[in-house]
Formats: sequence, C-alpha cells, structure tokens
Amino acid sequence: MSSKKSKGFIIGIAVAVLLPLSFFLYYNKSVSNALNIPRFYRPDRVDSHIVKGEMQYDTVFHTLKDLNLTNQLGQQVSLNKDLKGKILVINFFFSKCPTVCPALTQNIKGVVKAFDKKSTDLVQFVSISVDPNDSVPVLRQYANKYTTSHDRWWFLTGNKDAIFDYAKNELGLKLDAETPDEFIHSQQVVLVDTFRNIRGYYDGMDARALAKIADGVILLDLEKRKNKK
Repeated sequence: MSSKKSKGFIIGIAVAVLLPLSFFLYYNKSVSNALNIPRFYRPDRVDSHIVKGEMQYDTVFHTLKDLNLTNQLGQQVSLNKDLKGKILVINFFFSKCPTVCPALTQNIKGVVKAFDKKSTDLVQFVSISVDPNDSVPVLRQYANKYTTSHDRWWFLTGNKDAIFDYAKNELGLKLDAETPDEFIHSQQVVLVDTFRNIRGYYDGMDARALAKIADGVILLDLEKRKNKK
C-alpha cells in the first residue's frame, strides 16, 4: 500500500471512530447541562418538606389533563392514554384558514420530516381544529396535503368547548377570545413532555424557531432516559 493510500486509510478510520464519539460526548454534555434542557412552564404550586432538618421547596408544574378527540382516520383518541410515553407537539388550526394555517402547517411539516419512521414511538404531532365543521373527511383531505404519516401526525376535531378550555386553561395560550364562539386559534406551537408538562412555546410562523423543536424533542428523550437510570 502506498504512503498516500495508507495515510488516507488512517484518516478515514480516525473519522469513523471520532465522529460517533464526539456525537456521544456532545449529547451527554447536553443532558448534564440543565441550561440546554427545555425548561418547565406554568407552575401550579410550591410544596415544602423537611430534609435533614432543613426546609426544602419544590415547584410543582401544571400537568395537562386528558382530551378526547377524533382524528383524520376516524379514530376516537385520547391525548394522554393513547399517546402515553410520547412527547407531544401541539398546534391549532382550521381547514378553511386562508393565511396563517397553511404556512404554520407547512412549517410543522418540516419538523415532522426531521424524524424518520424509527422515531414513531418518540414524538406525536397533534394539530387540533377549532372549527366544528372540520369533519373527518375534511381533515383527511387537509392532512393528505402535508403528510402520508397519518399515524404520526394527527389532525383532530371534537367538542369546541373542550378544545377552547384545553387551549386556554391547560396549555395556557393567550387567546383573543373570552368564549368558545369567539375562539379562532393561536399560532403558537407547544412542546409537551411524556409527563404532560409544558416544556416550550414556539412561534409557528417562524420556521427557524420551529426548527428548535427537533432539538427539544431529542433533549427531552435524553432527559427521560437519564432519569430512568
């Protein structure tokens, strides 16, 4: 083997070994650094208890209650029970929205593409319609424009009062409405962990902001694995 080929072979082996190692070290550093993990939102209360004679305080963050809806496949689904153990990416829309919704949904499509089929059990994308006229066939037609992964990305419809309550009182979204009849939707996209704590709000009209969701999902998964250990 010539010296040039030998040198090239050695460099190739070094790259093959060092790149996975650097990736491993990077993500382990990320997990250990709390600043890189998506923070918690919506504190409910502060609990106190005594540890070794000293008072300790723990913030308890809001846990999302369940919501039962119907997806574009005509399935009755529960966001907590049927998606147990999955990270959620939630947004709101309606099929006849002419401006914001198409752009927002297109941006989310870019995030969905960041996860291959092997990531099906990791994250679920949830787009909830605020228009009761968005029937199952309408949702299926709308969904077909953006995805073929109907199991991974749900487009949902259901009781408008329940949806309004979930958006306002569970997700804590700021809505320009006081009643369900006035409810249009928010362009915010919400990241929710497997324990149903809110871990991020993102502007759905900002593709660069939404790109951070992919990082958030990976870090939440690593956080979950670290806690299991």
